[in-house]
Amino acid sequence: MHALTDPQTWISLVTLTLLEIVLGIDNIVFITILSGKLPVNQQPKARKMGLAAALITRLMLLASLSFIVKLTSPLFSVAGQEISGRDLVLILGGLFLLYKSTVEIHEKVTHEEDMAGAPLGKGKKQISFGSVIVQIMFLDIIFSLDSVITAVGMVDNLYVMMAAVIIAVLIMLVAVNPISHFVNEYPTVKMLALSFLLLVGMALVGEGFDVHIPKGYIYFAMFFSMSVEILNIRSSKGKKPAH
Repeated sequence: MHALTDPQTWISLVTLTLLEIVLGIDNIVFITILSGKLPVNQQPKARKMGLAAALITRLMLLASLSFIVKLTSPLFSVAGQEISGRDLVLILGGLFLLYKSTVEIHEKVTHEEDMAGAPLGKGKKQISFGSVIVQIMFLDIIFSLDSVITAVGMVDNLYVMMAAVIIAVLIMLVAVNPISHFVNEYPTVKMLALSFLLLVGMALVGEGFDVHIPKGYIYFAMFFSMSVEILNIRSSKGKKPAH
């Protein structure tokens, strides 16, 4: 009860919630890209299931803090660099994200080239709903690990951490559909989102090898690029075609 009346508790809750939302941006982008490959009627369900899985993963990791602490202990060394369980997860996750983003960019470019000469009515290749959910859940583990370790480093109260994670994911659930519609509507925005995931993947690999790249730089670069693209979209909408 005393904790509820302590202003520091509420400050910690608000700060951590905002941080969890920011750290969840890359998760939303990845879910958006993958769910966009499904039929339109399945996309909202895939996004909700992806974020629900993210919430469950985060809460399970928070409930096993002793396991999280052990993950930071060195397992082996590579060229004098100690690698812990957390480092290994981040490296594998970063490599998967680099691979997946590169494949998606390749498919997007080659698909547009193929469609230029394709017969009318030929659609893009669909992937299974289960495959999308499995890929989302795998990356959820990576993003959740990063998010939970950040939370543990900021706040001591487990209930505050859990409350912040729940609030952040609920806000992300509200935001994910508008963001997904916007990204899927404009091909250039989708390409920027994929480039953003490449940056995040590289940052995860670097983090795994103890090369710390502040995510603020990545988020600022993405925000700036997206702002310029939104201005370009508004400008092109304002132009009337010449007769």
